[in-house]
Amino acid sequence: MKISVIGCGYLGAVHAASMAELGHEVIGIDVDQPKIDALSKAKAPFYEPGFEGLLERTLATGRLRFSTDFADAVGSKVHFLCVGTPQKRSEYAADLRYVEGATESLIGVVAPGELIVGKSTVPVGTAARLAELVEEKVPGALLAWNPEFLREGFAVQDTLHPDRLVYGLPSGTDGDTARALLDEVYETIVAAGTPKVEADYATAEMVKTAANSFLATKISFINAMAELCEATGADVKLLADAIGYDDRIGRKFLNAGLGFGGGCLPKDIRAFMARAGELGADQALTFLREVDNINMRRRIRMVELAREVCDGSLLGKRVAVLGAAFKPNSDDIRDSPALNVAAQLQLQGAVVRVTDPAAIENSRKLWPQLDYADTAEEAAERADAVLVLTEWQDYRDLDPAAFGRIVKQKRVLDGRNALDREAWTAAGWSYRALGRRAG
Repeated sequence: MKISVIGCGYLGAVHAASMAELGHEVIGIDVDQPKIDALSKAKAPFYEPGFEGLLERTLATGRLRFSTDFADAVGSKVHFLCVGTPQKRSEYAADLRYVEGATESLIGVVAPGELIVGKSTVPVGTAARLAELVEEKVPGALLAWNPEFLREGFAVQDTLHPDRLVYGLPSGTDGDTARALLDEVYETIVAAGTPKVEADYATAEMVKTAANSFLATKISFINAMAELCEATGADVKLLADAIGYDDRIGRKFLNAGLGFGGGCLPKDIRAFMARAGELGADQALTFLREVDNINMRRRIRMVELAREVCDGSLLGKRVAVLGAAFKPNSDDIRDSPALNVAAQLQLQGAVVRVTDPAAIENSRKLWPQLDYADTAEEAAERADAVLVLTEWQDYRDLDPAAFGRIVKQKRVLDGRNALDREAWTAAGWSYRALGRRAG
């Protein structure tokens, strides 16, 4: 099948290459010429394990190419909308300008019988509104909503081997046609037995925001428990282990620490709250405001803990920050808790050096006031305290004995409860972590 993918950012570029991997003929379209040039040369404009190899492989087949010209989408049977929906400035609501603009541009090239498929995360009600616009401008063209569930660091796997497919379909025979086209796109994935949920537009739109809201709530719950553990002397890691054995709860996303960031969870839960307010159902999601507040408090608490560890004052203290990306296996620094903490430490007089295996270049662009190091060892030289704020495997694998010979003071703050506390304390380190007793 001939497919177009509109928007070649993180979601779109991975989706385009993955569709070509499945055997389709794919044209990826984006208005950013440097991005298109890089992708056309098999150079990924972001860090994602396995993606650059997939890109190189699918470009070599001739089934994948990239362009800035919407006219190149002509003749595609299915058109995927993969543009961003960032948070609006000074408010919680999602900014839909890119989705609306991409739809308007597609209307100029789409033909009756072709299918536009939204993958962007949008407020409920968006798909129905866009479907009316498409039907008005191009009678016979169809629209479906097929939300994405990519985890940064696992995007290729999540696209080619998803845990479910969700189809938001129009009613009647149009729904049958849209379903058949989507089944053809995902034939290999469907044949593998992947669960498929067929729903109306509104339900399909809500799946992604509801899922992200649940995950954010689970993360903030265990971080709220960490606050109580600090007040009582309990250990939040043992607490999480104990309740995680209950299969109704599960252990995933119960790692207390610095909290969530990135380009999805924070803006998605805020947009969900905003849309609920517009619909007159704001009381249903008021709890998400506290989820957000708990998450932000973790950053403040980490700075307070660093001050405690540094004998009550950060002024002039050398602090190594290991991690800049909001999560490991990514170079994404959007709403990064690690960089937020690093900046706060610097504002309070600390001499901060930040390192990260993948996100240094992005960090320098957006946070040029911070000092950066290429390695953990360079960042920690003569440090008064070391903060592990992104749980990269590189940092989990550090030898605490050898690392201790680099620093001035053996004081580590485990912002992700990722280190082996016993190994670090055995090597002479003072160990602190959110929600756990000092070691």
